[in-house]
Amino acid sequence: MSVDVVFWTVVLARFLLPLLIPRYPLPAIVACLLLDGVDQTIFQAFGFDPPNYQSYDKAMDVFYLAVAYLASLRNWTNHAAVKVSRFLFFYRQVGVVAFELSGARFLLMVFPNTFEYFFIAYEMVRARRNPLRYSFRFWVLVAGGIWIFIKLPQEYWIHIAQLDLTDTIRDVPWFLPVLVVAILALAAVLWFVVRPRLSPADWPLRLAADPLPVEIDEAGERAAYQAAHRKVFDLASVEKIFLIGLISVIYGRVLPGVETSDFRLFSGIAVFVILNSAIGLWSARRGYGWDSAVISFAVVFAVNVGLVVVAEVLLRRGNGDLRLSDTLFFVFLVSILTMLYDRYHPVADYRAAHPEAVEPPPPRVGGHDVGD
Repeated sequence: MSVDVVFWTVVLARFLLPLLIPRYPLPAIVACLLLDGVDQTIFQAFGFDPPNYQSYDKAMDVFYLAVAYLASLRNWTNHAAVKVSRFLFFYRQVGVVAFELSGARFLLMVFPNTFEYFFIAYEMVRARRNPLRYSFRFWVLVAGGIWIFIKLPQEYWIHIAQLDLTDTIRDVPWFLPVLVVAILALAAVLWFVVRPRLSPADWPLRLAADPLPVEIDEAGERAAYQAAHRKVFDLASVEKIFLIGLISVIYGRVLPGVETSDFRLFSGIAVFVILNSAIGLWSARRGYGWDSAVISFAVVFAVNVGLVVVAEVLLRRGNGDLRLSDTLFFVFLVSILTMLYDRYHPVADYRAAHPEAVEPPPPRVGGHDVGD
């Protein structure tokens, strides 16, 4: 197999796997996590070191986590868990931006990526149990446990001690046996101590996302699209500005060839978001909208490319800030996130405003009723 085939297979997988997260949350994000961990090893096995891949690797990490956050807006029925998810996601993005601006590695430990494992934890619960059974306190405790006992040691290992698992296994003879014993001990505790104390499961294994609320599902996602564009500027616009803006600043820091200032980039993204909202409001009021996510993305991408071209014509001073390939990559990712936000945020808003629309917990698999 040629190195080109290997390279493009990995790159396409890193693009496509995150797009499965909204429909198959748990298997898709685990696949993204695993691929992120082995992509460089795959390249090394074929004697290939792609130029600038490390920068694009960081950008794709941010991308799949952003898609996961947006998937939580679409899929999660427990609004308390959505609140925790929102905090953890934006807290991490602020930390990454602070690190990129300052270069202080300890900030990545102060702002750990708890969101990713929290997302996995929620989906593991949902796979067998109804998340509505669990309170805000429960989800905070889950996030706190992940933060303290998993992410802080991991962030210290990676970013402060700057240790690599493969190198440590190779250089420290006793490390691998100790690691295997620790994993087996944890598995034994989970199986023999934790598992027997769990309440009966609510349903057989669910890996696909739960259906949308009946009202939205019957109206089609066009209704969600139009609901996202009732105003040009509101709290949703503010969240979208910070979502896309923070991610764009991170992209601007890690992608090669980006020479514009962080403030200018964030401000430009804010203008893009407002213009997108204005165009969306105009089209929604005229009954335009698309149930197809592919068509929606194509429209948003075309609009954003057009806005970039106009901005270049009006503001360019003879030395563009971005190369064409970097610009298209940048606009491609931002357009996907913008489209997904506009389609998924109204679903979370609907569930928050209409808790009665969320289905009550069904009877458990073992026949016990809800009060048990």
